[in-house]
Amino acid sequence: MDYIRGKFKQLIFESDNGYKVGLFRIKETNDEEMKDFVNKTITFTGYFATINSEDYYKLNGNYVFNEKYGYQYQVTGYEREEPKGKDAVIAFLSSSLIKGCGEKTATQIVDTLGDDAINLIKEDYTNLFKVTGINEVKAKRIYNSIIKYQSTDEIIIELKRLGFTINEALAILNKYGDNSLDVVNTNIYCLIDLIDFMKLDKIFLTVKGAMEPERIKACIIETFKRLGMKNGDTYFCKEEIYNVIRNEFKIFIDIDELDIYLEELSIGNDIVIEDEKYYLTEFYYYEKEIAQNLHLIERMSTEEIANFDDLIADLQASSDVKYNVDQKKAIKNALENRITIITGGPGTGKTTIINAIVKLYVKLNKLSNKEITNNIALLAPTGRAAKKMSDSTGLPAMTIHRYLKWNKEKNEFQINEYNKNGHKLVIVDETSMIDTFLFDSLLKGVKHNIKLVLVGDSNQLPSVGPGMVLNDLIASEMFVHSPLEKIYRQSDNSYIPVLAKEIREHNLSLDFMKQKDDYNFLDAQGLGIKEMIRKICMMSKEKGLTEEDIQILAPMYKGENGIDNLNVLLQDIFNPKEKGKKEVKFGDVIYRENDKVLQLVNDPDNNVFNGDIGYIKKINTITQPKKKELLTIDFLGNEVIYQREDLINIKHAYAITIHKSQGSEFAHVIMPISKSYYKMLYNKLIYTGVSRAKKSLVIIGEEQSFVMATNNDYSNNRKTNLKQQLMNNI
Repeated sequence: MDYIRGKFKQLIFESDNGYKVGLFRIKETNDEEMKDFVNKTITFTGYFATINSEDYYKLNGNYVFNEKYGYQYQVTGYEREEPKGKDAVIAFLSSSLIKGCGEKTATQIVDTLGDDAINLIKEDYTNLFKVTGINEVKAKRIYNSIIKYQSTDEIIIELKRLGFTINEALAILNKYGDNSLDVVNTNIYCLIDLIDFMKLDKIFLTVKGAMEPERIKACIIETFKRLGMKNGDTYFCKEEIYNVIRNEFKIFIDIDELDIYLEELSIGNDIVIEDEKYYLTEFYYYEKEIAQNLHLIERMSTEEIANFDDLIADLQASSDVKYNVDQKKAIKNALENRITIITGGPGTGKTTIINAIVKLYVKLNKLSNKEITNNIALLAPTGRAAKKMSDSTGLPAMTIHRYLKWNKEKNEFQINEYNKNGHKLVIVDETSMIDTFLFDSLLKGVKHNIKLVLVGDSNQLPSVGPGMVLNDLIASEMFVHSPLEKIYRQSDNSYIPVLAKEIREHNLSLDFMKQKDDYNFLDAQGLGIKEMIRKICMMSKEKGLTEEDIQILAPMYKGENGIDNLNVLLQDIFNPKEKGKKEVKFGDVIYRENDKVLQLVNDPDNNVFNGDIGYIKKINTITQPKKKELLTIDFLGNEVIYQREDLINIKHAYAITIHKSQGSEFAHVIMPISKSYYKMLYNKLIYTGVSRAKKSLVIIGEEQSFVMATNNDYSNNRKTNLKQQLMNNI
């Protein structure tokens, strides 16, 4: 293997995860490409545990050109060589790595024990007693420092030998310290919170056999997780578990043997088996706890509002809003009951209802301005949905994660069953997006004497995570449900809500192909779809519309009309390359100042969440990576700093998936529909996309594909047990 050998001369940058940038002086190499750099200093980048400028290191890697920083040696592996010679040993012992040993003491040690002092100390720390002025405490401190430094390197080297990268090895070392190798050797699969399962499994198979019991059990647990994320189920059947472990993990056991392993996992409390349903333990208890907490809330006393008609009449007069019968009923139900569910499609007035509930609750309870925020919590699963609530009510709204105070370091909510919030009215919007884990966490974090109002559209896509909370609550018939049907959002001649209703009811009229004031269906196929999107966006830009006004929604990332391709096209239209406009490359993607971007994961610490859209306000282009920040992204006034390694968590947002659009509304929506999207064309997906449009909607694609998608009920069949748990807890 090609290597360079030498010493570290200067450390320029160091991150918490062990990533380092600095200068390295080459003394020797077997790499023909690096021969000209012998006795010269180069820039290096890579992941390291600890480095000592006095030690010699052998580095493996590649010398590459970085557009921003120039030529760099990217380190993929390294070995530290033992210091040799009197001067090298003194330098090592007097370095900051060795506690309690300055240069004077180090010189005395080498003068007394010789050039082999380090090995003599490691063999027996009492050898240090031979050195004048070193007592037992000091000797142990020097010995422990040497051993720790040595063992760190040995652990890193062994983990690398097993197949872990430097970065992965450091993550293991940071968590488990000196016990890292014991953990890997005894139960490698417990590292699943740090390392991808397939990586762990691959390493396990290089050391042990495919049919080892510990592997079989780990693969069964991984099967449960995969099925849950793939299908949204909270429980599974034995047959589907069996098929996955055979087909994906090549574990060829018969069904009776599987029963034995499932029973052992059940005894170990890893899974729950009930009525031939198989649950991951945590998901079984999420649903059970949801049911228990909802019933405890529901059992609290309630009071009827005697003068409701007068109150609603006053509200209508003061706000210039007229509520229909169903809306009045929904408001009354929310104020009189402990738990109320309010559902409706686009334009049915859900946001208006929330506003009315808040105003009347404040009036009924005679709350001062100061008391309002202490008594009322407005929540949503995404930042954009929370902002919509805030804009409507004039009150602060927040994400559920922020409300529950997510602690990234501990991987838990700080607001929980032991430390509850004290709000009396909690209104949750976009409830269809909430999975069982988040809903369970929310109910643990509130007291049972609350009024809980759950608002959403049960016909939208279900949550990304396992469960179907909103639908199960409605299906249980345990709680007051106020459905809204009449459409108010758009003008009377708006076709968008009409189309949404037709899709929801699987009853498309012939009108869906005809142009309307706020709607158009443009027939196109293949590359013609992309070209038509380009023309419409160019014309829209000429009319003064921006990327903020227009949102392209598509079912998937890949393909000729996929989101990745569309974003390249749209970036060139709305934010082209210009002289003086800073940009940075990450993989194949170029990010520019003013780019519209999408957050892909929840980051509660920075109050930015999966699906939030922001704009790149600043790119750091300094020539030396002394600063951690690379991008500054503005999410509706919340500026978040991104380092290079964080860029994996964003994408361009000129075009986004329909899934990511949930909880958001856009003035003008363009939605391509093509047979190339194949299995992603189904009713709830199309309905969700259509219902995101506020002012205008353009569908571009094939009539046949649109009709097929409308009639495809895929995703309606999640296996969940919340409804049954609710009925069991009566």
